[in-house]
Amino acid sequence: MADPVLRRIADALDRLAPLPAPPVDWLLHPAYVWQNGAARAVPRLEAPALALIQGIDAQKSAVVENVLRLAAGHAAHDMLLWGARGMGKSALVRASVVEAALRHPGQIALVQAGADASLAALFGVLRMVPRNFVVFIDDLGFDADDSAGPRALRSWLEGGVEARPVNVRLAVTSNRRAIVERHMREQDDPINPRDVVDDQLALADRFGLSLGFHACSQDDYLAIIAGYAAHFGLSHDPADALEWSKRRGSRSGRIAWHYVTELAGRAGRVV
Repeated sequence: MADPVLRRIADALDRLAPLPAPPVDWLLHPAYVWQNGAARAVPRLEAPALALIQGIDAQKSAVVENVLRLAAGHAAHDMLLWGARGMGKSALVRASVVEAALRHPGQIALVQAGADASLAALFGVLRMVPRNFVVFIDDLGFDADDSAGPRALRSWLEGGVEARPVNVRLAVTSNRRAIVERHMREQDDPINPRDVVDDQLALADRFGLSLGFHACSQDDYLAIIAGYAAHFGLSHDPADALEWSKRRGSRSGRIAWHYVTELAGRAGRVV
């Protein structure tokens, strides 16, 4: 009778204090997720083909070139991609890393992380790895009364004792160029009304490459759909595509992708 009892006790102790996860191999995988001070490997980095990312040609060229420089071990910039929702900021970062990994096998990986205190620990880990990394912080934004977050980001970008190492560059996406929430009352402040605005924009100035993404035109929207439709072998009606965007109140790469998904569903296909 004692053995089953002891076995249940041992099982309960294992559940309360499980064995630590095996260490992550930072040289093996194309991407990782860093969360709560721990890393998880991502065996496949999902991203659209660069040729399918349309309507943002200038931004695409700049991001791809910068990531290729990092993969080759050359000087590269931290990147801030800001602006309209759904215009491919996150997809472009992922696709650029995939492209750089194809051209420089094993030399670069993406690490998705949050802008919290554990980021300094991540930098400490990556500093010791003989590989280049894009640390990706998606959809970043600080509240107007949050002073600690922007201050930490400035320190990570340059100058601080916990600044990111030379083999790491940050890629941050945000809906706001200033990253920090702003209010109209800033313009009405009778005491140095520009000081607050300048201080917030100074955070964006820490990025060597800052790129704006704006709502796409009708022609760009239709070109995005045409590119996806040709790639997946789907037929489409431009008038129907425009009606789709009107019902959603906007035109963007994301709305275009939703329409392509609808086309595939109508055709009994998977995209």
